[in-house]
Amino acid sequence: MFFDIVLIICTERWMRYMNRNKKRFLGAALTVLVFLVSNSFSAPAFQSGLTASGFVPEAEQNPSFSQAAAPEQPSENVDELLYEGDFEHYAEASENQYSVDEILGDSNSQEFLDQHNNMPAEQRGYSKDDWNLILINKQHPVPEDYTFELGTITANMQCDARILPELFAMLQAAREDGINLMVCSPYRDISLQKVLFDRKIQLYMGQGYTYLEAYKRASQIVTVPGASEHQVGLALDIISDTYTLLDEGFGETQAGIWLQEHSKEYGFILRYPKGKEYITGIDYEPWHFRYVGKEAATIIMDNGLTLEEFVESISE
Repeated sequence: MFFDIVLIICTERWMRYMNRNKKRFLGAALTVLVFLVSNSFSAPAFQSGLTASGFVPEAEQNPSFSQAAAPEQPSENVDELLYEGDFEHYAEASENQYSVDEILGDSNSQEFLDQHNNMPAEQRGYSKDDWNLILINKQHPVPEDYTFELGTITANMQCDARILPELFAMLQAAREDGINLMVCSPYRDISLQKVLFDRKIQLYMGQGYTYLEAYKRASQIVTVPGASEHQVGLALDIISDTYTLLDEGFGETQAGIWLQEHSKEYGFILRYPKGKEYITGIDYEPWHFRYVGKEAATIIMDNGLTLEEFVESISE
């Protein structure tokens, strides 16, 4: 009987306490819910079977990779310089950007320039399965079985080996026209992509946005991990020796204009053009160029298309 009375009294006091603090408990419950939802958003990016996923060793997921070929990871200090705070301006502080003289002065550059000069004319005909036309975006993450071989641009900077001849030729042509281009952030694995994306989310949350709001905003600027063209080595961020910021202003520079006019001649396209954000899902990036091959690039650039629109137009 005594214990029954104690139980009734404790229950009554607990109910009163809960009633007085219901807002506090509701807030805690919502916090837990947001945490669970945020994990569910992140999960697909790590279930796409990408190389260097962070859970399965890169060499096991992609037999074309080797430990020797894997790019050197930035040190923690460099990582802080590049990605803490303002992502758009990280190139200015980057230790991993190289001038055209450094790239073309590398011992292997002439070999790739010779390959470019001896390349046969492309044959018309496209397929959605062509390696150079692979569509990578939020709706089309990197396929689980996608493999490629990394080639060295210079030092620890790498990309898909198949685009090196055209890349070197483009850099040389720009230099001959008085434009000194600089390459930064070509191939990067999913772990680095996750660092970029997570820190952008934290930046927005620090400005007062909720996690979901920050996630949406971040995904318009930094590609969601698992859906970045940088992860397949076909995309490069290109700036110049006179303008080293990754922002819209680069598109108005001589280097930005030259790239928009001539990149197609070497198989590259402006991947995220202005006015097509509703298709690409990414804000205008005048520094981000993607290799698709000369013929496809000419059609895309001359007609103001996105890669999404071009791939959609290809008959099976």
